[in-house]
Amino acid sequence: MQGYPHHYLVSAAGGAEGNVAVSGEGLPDLDTQAPPQFGGPEGVWSPETMIAGAVANCFILSFRAIARASKFAWTTLRCDVDGVLDRPERATYFTAFNIHAVLHVPEGANVEMAERLLEKAEKICLITASLKSETVLTTEILVD
Repeated sequence: MQGYPHHYLVSAAGGAEGNVAVSGEGLPDLDTQAPPQFGGPEGVWSPETMIAGAVANCFILSFRAIARASKFAWTTLRCDVDGVLDRPERATYFTAFNIHAVLHVPEGANVEMAERLLEKAEKICLITASLKSETVLTTEILVD
């Protein structure tokens, strides 16, 4: 791992209409638009879906690191995130990210430990820790 601070350089470019291209060095461009809720088209990533995706991605990567450090065996983890954009007191922002994690573990796995590791992953996720929104975690642990 590199020393801190880390820098993540991203650029976005777009015109008066159409997609906005988000790019980063060595990364494929990502076409984005406003979400359908704000008049944008279906089927295109938006800043709103990207932030919910970042929460889901960070949760899984956080769990992966914790499980590896704990020598905990698992099979797959699916993370569904419902990002709630609202206007409390006339200011629009994400008020909550509801995370639903479904973890598959092999036969004989310690289910209580799995639950603790999922909860720890939610607490250490860098994305949710950087946001002022509430984070609510629900989990399912399925033994394969």
